[in-house]
Amino acid sequence: MQPNIVFLDEYSLGGADLTAIRALGNYTGYETTAREETVERCCEADVVITNKVVFRRETLQQLPRLRLICVAATGMNHIDLDTAADQGIAVKNAVGYSTHAVTETTIGAAIGLLRQVVYYDHYVKTAYAGSPLQYHFGRTTHQLYGSKWGIVGLGNIGRNVAKVAEALGCEVAYTSVSGIVREEPYPALPLDELLAGSDVVSIHAPLTDRTRGLIGARELALMKPSAILINVARGSIVDEAALAAALDAGKLAGAGLDVFAHEPLEPGNPLLTVREPDRLLLSPHNAWSPVEAVEVLVECIARNIKEFYKID
Repeated sequence: MQPNIVFLDEYSLGGADLTAIRALGNYTGYETTAREETVERCCEADVVITNKVVFRRETLQQLPRLRLICVAATGMNHIDLDTAADQGIAVKNAVGYSTHAVTETTIGAAIGLLRQVVYYDHYVKTAYAGSPLQYHFGRTTHQLYGSKWGIVGLGNIGRNVAKVAEALGCEVAYTSVSGIVREEPYPALPLDELLAGSDVVSIHAPLTDRTRGLIGARELALMKPSAILINVARGSIVDEAALAAALDAGKLAGAGLDVFAHEPLEPGNPLLTVREPDRLLLSPHNAWSPVEAVEVLVECIARNIKEFYKID
C-alpha cells in the first residue's frame, strides 16, 4: 500500500521538479500552509514534507497516523523532536545538499563587503559617467588574502568554508558550539578570543539553547572595527538590534546576513535603517537555493522516503 505524502510548502523549493517524490505514494502538495491549516491537511498523511511549517507538541499529538516527517532543509529547530520520538514519528532532514551553495554565498559576501561592491556598483551607475577622473576611491577596500577568518560552528558547511578560505590565503580558526572536542586541522579557540582576533567571522551553527543570542552587544564589541560578520546559519544567533547599533557606531566594518530572527523581516527592523546601507549585504534566506542544490535536495527527500519504506 502506497503512503499518503503531503508537502505543506512546495513554494519553498522554487518550482522544482518533484516527480521523484510524487512517484513514491499518493501525493498532495500545497504552495503554502498556515499554522491553523496544518492538522487538517496532515490528518490522513503517513509522510509529511515541510521546509518551515512548524510542528510543535500540540500539532503532533493530533496526528496519530503520521510516521515520517521529511524536512526539506537541514535545520530542524521547527520540529519538536522529543514529541516526535515519543510518538514513533521518524524525522529526516536533508544533509549536505547545500554545502557548496552556502559556502559560495559566505565567500561571496566576504569579498563583496571587503571590496565595497555595493558602494562601487552604485557609484558607477550614478556618478562615474562624465567624471574627470578614471579612478574613484570613495571607500577603502581590502583583500581577503592574508586575513584571519574565524568560523563559529565547524560542521559540514563550516568545514567547507574553512577549506575554501584557506585556499584563498586566509588563516583559519574556529570555535565549537557543541562542546564536542574533535581533531581538526584548524586551531580551536574560545569564542571571545576568536571574535577579537578575526578579520572575518562567519556563523555556521544550528540554532540551539547554546547558540540562541550567542552574538550580542558584548560579543560584537570584542570584534575589530575593521572586521566583518557573516551569518548564514539562523537569525536568532545574532542580536540584530545590537548589530545595527555596532554598524552605525563604526564598531564593525560590515555584515552579511542571509537569515533573520523573523522571516520575512518585520517592518521597523533596525537593519533596514542602518545609516550606511552599503556596509550591509542582505539576502532573503536563499543561500541554499541554487537550482543545482535544490535538485539534490529533492533527491535527498525522495531517498529518505524510499529508505523509510524500503522502496527499491
